[in-house]
Amino acid sequence: MAEEITYADFERVDIRAGTIIEAQPFPEARKSAVKLLIDFGPEIGVKKSSAQITVHYTLENLVGRQVLGVVNFPPRQIGPFRSEVLTLGFEDEAGAIVLAATDKPVPNGRKLM
Repeated sequence: MAEEITYADFERVDIRAGTIIEAQPFPEARKSAVKLLIDFGPEIGVKKSSAQITVHYTLENLVGRQVLGVVNFPPRQIGPFRSEVLTLGFEDEAGAIVLAATDKPVPNGRKLM
């Protein structure tokens, strides 16, 4: 388990719901990954993310999927791609990533409470 934090620490992490509007291959990545465009609603807009989610997902079944992302980390350069948000997921038993998502649709940009 990670070190204990305060509620104020948690509030500083801005986790929002967004919908994947585009998914492209990312062959330049060191580890198998895809490039995503995620719509986080009118307040935040469309953001780019690189995600290592190639085991359980195809490019076609990613588009339209609602996901969770951290939108207030600084952008990160991943090879030739600038990732603007961290798309959240969990490792399965084999270490492949399973996306974190809501069980019912919510408006894009809605903050995790």
